[in-house]
Amino acid sequence: MSDMLSSAAASRRDLLAASLFGALPVLLGNEAQASPLNPEQTIIRPPDDLPWVASKDYPERSVDRCTLAGDINGSGLYYMLIRWWPGYMSAPHTYTTDRLCMILSGTWWCNSGADFDPAACVPVKAGSFVRRVAGTPHYDGVVRDGTEPAVIAICGIAPVNYRLVDPGQPGWRRV
Repeated sequence: MSDMLSSAAASRRDLLAASLFGALPVLLGNEAQASPLNPEQTIIRPPDDLPWVASKDYPERSVDRCTLAGDINGSGLYYMLIRWWPGYMSAPHTYTTDRLCMILSGTWWCNSGADFDPAACVPVKAGSFVRRVAGTPHYDGVVRDGTEPAVIAICGIAPVNYRLVDPGQPGWRRV
C-alpha cells in the first residue's frame, strides 16, 4: 500500500514539475513564437472567394455549385457545395456511390423514390446530416415557399455516374 501512495505522490510531483517547467518561458518573458501560416500548406478561401457557378442546363437561380476539391466525374474523393434556391428541386435520380451531405444553412427538402412528389419531402434543417445511399433514387431541393436558399456540403467518391430515373425529362423541377 505504501508503494502505491509513494507512486501516486511521485506522479503528482512530476505533473506539477512539468507544469512549472512548461510555464517558465511565459514567466520569464520568453514566449515561444508560433511559425506563420504557410498558405501553400493551409489553403484558406473566404466565402467571397468561393467559385460558385450556376448549374449547366438548369434555370438561373435554381441551383449553384461550388467545387472545393476533386471532381464528381473524375476519380477519388470530391468535396463540393450545392446551393438550392426556393422553388426548385432535382428530378428523381441515382448515383453509383454514397454521398455524405451536411446542411450548412437553410432547410433542404429531401425524399426517396422514383416518383416525384414534393409534398412528401422531409424538411432537413441546417446542422443535419444526410447520407444518400448508392443506387437509390431520390430528389431534393427547396420548396416554393422556402424563405432562403439551402447550402449543402457534399462529399463522396467519384465518379458518381449521375442518372435520371426518367432521362426524357430535365434534371430539375419547378415547384
